[in-house]
Amino acid sequence: MASSTNTTRATDGFTAEEKAAVKERARELKAASSKADGERDLRQKIAEMPEPDKSMAERVDAVVMAAAPELERKTYYGMPAYAKDGKTLCFFKPKSKFKVRYATFELQPDAMVDDGSMWPVAFALTELTEANEARITELVKRATR
Repeated sequence: MASSTNTTRATDGFTAEEKAAVKERARELKAASSKADGERDLRQKIAEMPEPDKSMAERVDAVVMAAAPELERKTYYGMPAYAKDGKTLCFFKPKSKFKVRYATFELQPDAMVDDGSMWPVAFALTELTEANEARITELVKRATR
């Protein structure tokens, strides 16, 4: 599949960004951090993001936590994520992470937002409007019931 980015694929099929994400995930699993460590890691990752990802990630964090304050903050492949009972439900993927056109808000299978036989699990975000915030709130509430 052709890519519109300037990232070169390594011979093993992974880009440098993908390799870095896998290394982040291995570090996360090895650390098995506490809830406080997870929140610290999430905040650190957001602080490291370039704009506009940083502002969008901060706002997504506020929206998710307002919708479901019981969720645990953590990182997932180095991205801000939210878990319940140790299972990642959703995460924010900044566009800078893989050098793509837009950020995404994504849901994992444990979120169980099933709707018939086909439903979206990733949502492109070019800006965070009130309508987008309302949609994220609705999705998080469905994911945590």
